[in-house]
Amino acid sequence: MSSNTLIRILTVDDHPVLRKGIAALVNAEPDMKLIAEASNGQEAVALYRSHRPDITIMDLQMPEMDGTEAILHIQNEFPDARIVVLTTYNGDTQVLKALKAGARAYILKRHVHKELLETIRAVHAGHKRIPPDIAAQLAEHAADDALSPREIDVLRLVGTGNSNKLIADQLSITEATVKSHVASILSKLGANDRAHAVTIGLRRGIIEL
Repeated sequence: MSSNTLIRILTVDDHPVLRKGIAALVNAEPDMKLIAEASNGQEAVALYRSHRPDITIMDLQMPEMDGTEAILHIQNEFPDARIVVLTTYNGDTQVLKALKAGARAYILKRHVHKELLETIRAVHAGHKRIPPDIAAQLAEHAADDALSPREIDVLRLVGTGNSNKLIADQLSITEATVKSHVASILSKLGANDRAHAVTIGLRRGIIEL
């Protein structure tokens, strides 16, 4: 197959073993070629500029610059970029952020051997791909009231074991305001108590600890 018809791929992940695995998968295919590897979002943006790959496979959690930010940078500069997110995170909030940033597909790392090659070809052909279980999660929370940035700050501090007083001190707000935020968080997340709210926040990718 001529190099003109190969799907040229950039992979972005901070784990060398995973990058090596993707390289082996991709380079074994007659219609694909791995042309570059990046270990963080900043490298990804720079390598995208110099190589202009057909498909970019992007992790979300990385040092220097995370995947969602890298997607935003690349899409702003190259609106036709075709980016596939490959991550361990399946919370609907993480998925939504990545899709809003411009990702065309979303794959969980545990499904990489089953889904990656087919997804690369589908996205290269102009399609979008979201696995049914992730699409169901998005649909389930589509009508929910999102937490405000301040509520997310409060939930994150609750998650690290802070009392209302300590949260108030750290955010320079009153304890009464913290209590009001916590009540709103519980209501929006459908949580029974603070610990339950933290569990939901972690599962849905609203917060990371």
